Amino acid sequence: MGRFVRSSWTRTYWAVFTANLVTSVGIMSFLPFFPSMLEELGLVDPSAIAAWTGAVFGAAPLAAAVMGPVWGSIGDRLGRKVMVLRAMLAVSFFVGCIGFVRTPLQLFVLRLCQGVFSGFAPPSITLVSISAPREQQGRVASSLQASLAVGTLIGPLLGAWVQGLWGIRSIFFVVAVLSALGALLVHVWASEDPGQRAASAGLSAGALFAGVRDDLRELLANPRVRLALILLFCVQFGFGATNPLLELLVGSLGHEGEERRHLTAWLFTATAAAGLVATPLWGRAGDRFGHARTLRAASLAAAIVLGLHAVASAWALILAARVLVGLTVTGSTSASTGVAATETSPARRGGAFGAMFSARAFAVSLGSLVGGALASLIGIRTLFVAAALAIVAAILALRAREARDATPPADHGAIA
Repeated sequence: MGRFVRSSWTRTYWAVFTANLVTSVGIMSFLPFFPSMLEELGLVDPSAIAAWTGAVFGAAPLAAAVMGPVWGSIGDRLGRKVMVLRAMLAVSFFVGCIGFVRTPLQLFVLRLCQGVFSGFAPPSITLVSISAPREQQGRVASSLQASLAVGTLIGPLLGAWVQGLWGIRSIFFVVAVLSALGALLVHVWASEDPGQRAASAGLSAGALFAGVRDDLRELLANPRVRLALILLFCVQFGFGATNPLLELLVGSLGHEGEERRHLTAWLFTATAAAGLVATPLWGRAGDRFGHARTLRAASLAAAIVLGLHAVASAWALILAARVLVGLTVTGSTSASTGVAATETSPARRGGAFGAMFSARAFAVSLGSLVGGALASLIGIRTLFVAAALAIVAAILALRAREARDATPPADHGAIA
């Protein structure tokens, strides 16, 4: 296996990095603009647009959350490369179909289908991680996530530009082409060592389900992994509850139409640029100080930053807050992935990454659904405060639980 690792893992890394970059550019070129898409579909009531925005934004991560551990365990047994190809081709097909939708419900259904089949980040990271040296796991995982951050940096600007030229529907066809190109890169250049796969009792649905169940049971028995799953969920819930509504927050300042879309695109780009800078730093911090400790620090910082949005009264202040979001929220993703990489064996790593991805995806999905509904009741700015308080409450609850677990039991010996 050593010869395989020396000759192939760097080439695989660059193929996967580039494919993730291209695909994430495509996905992020339409995600910030669901309010505009829904207006194109005929919605005019702001409350209805907010609610549907949360629903369609969260539909894909909701389905991906359910399927993440399943695809991860299947990939551990059948191969991670084929899982990357499956996911990227699914993005190409389902996002391409969104260009033809005529109702919000059709958009919602296609987003659900996209989520079921298109989680490409976990198998991509697993494919590279299984052959990378252990002491570089944090750096490798964070750099691959940086490719997603670069996509987030470029995608919104590309989306705004393409929409200005050919209309909002055209961007979905561009995404289909970009994702297909990413799949082609992985197919041609990426390699996988079959010896790093988990043993499988068979390829039947029953055997695969049993493997998923056993992998999750083993994973959740690890206290560091449980901590990572909970904190990652809480941070991404707050992020997911507020992120889809940024275009509406910009609109509340008096910006409308094309100006609103372009200013929103710059907010997403600023977040991604800051995340691109911060992600490798969080990875190195996790390798040096411990990924679990780094995760706690990143989560607390993210809570503070989300709360700052509530008092941002101008676009420039929102922009500054988004830069801070990029610097902090990325730490939760990087550190939790580092925990998964260092606390699991290569044969089980796909399931671990799948579980982390599911926690993140489910949090974003649930946050989007809850955030869209709450924003129509309490307002967008109050929603940012609620999201921040939820993260702080989770950190305090976990610290209290750790303190109880560390306290020795009282001596209830016989009374003289």
